[in-house]
Amino acid sequence: MITRFEELDWQTTPIGDLMLRRRTEPAVGQEIYEVKLGDEYLMSSLFTVAEEELANLGLAAVVGDDLSVLVGGLGLGYTAVAALRDARVASLTVIDRLGAVIGWHERKLLPASAELVEDARTSLVEDDFFAVMRSAPAEGHRGYSAILLDVDHSPRHQLDPTHADLYDAAGLRALDRHLAVGGVFALWSDDPPDDEFMVELHTVFDDAVAHIVDFDNPVTDGVSSNTVYVARSRGAGSVSLDAAARTQPREEV
Repeated sequence: MITRFEELDWQTTPIGDLMLRRRTEPAVGQEIYEVKLGDEYLMSSLFTVAEEELANLGLAAVVGDDLSVLVGGLGLGYTAVAALRDARVASLTVIDRLGAVIGWHERKLLPASAELVEDARTSLVEDDFFAVMRSAPAEGHRGYSAILLDVDHSPRHQLDPTHADLYDAAGLRALDRHLAVGGVFALWSDDPPDDEFMVELHTVFDDAVAHIVDFDNPVTDGVSSNTVYVARSRGAGSVSLDAAARTQPREEV
């Protein structure tokens, strides 16, 4: 069978040539969307479980209502839309470095786009998430209830080497300034739980947990796994992340 691709968009960006394409996946007999950066595959709508679990696990750990959520990395939009489905979310800001990606959603090219952009709680911002985290919060900003990050492949494998400083204790402390007291930081990773990164998380945050998220892989006819790290800003109450989680994937601490 010849796989036919429909190129929906192609643009040159500061970090490489970006392509959005659509094709039919023979393994499931359905239309899927894929994003490539140069020769590297970034994401596919065939696999969205872990992206959605990034929002589900992160927000399950947040106590309270009227939540303010920041998502780093827009991609195909599944993390952001999963966050919007939590009725406690009052505002959702999504930062993406690539205006082209924001444009895809504004043009409603992707399956999640309409639900995302038609929700009045959503703000899409073209900016460098990592630069924003290095900078001090705006005066008077009360801090986000949750920061959900899905940009790099993992703390060790970044799309851009300038991102690396976020994943050590100093970078995590800078990010923590943008969280409300007891706010939650959650991070998607394509790699298994990283013991060295867990040390950095424990240095800065409370209740750091690495959730292993399993999902069916129709291409390999097997099971694949991603990792979602969840940690709480210091000063939180006694509610543990394990007790707060609504889902029960396997965990490693």
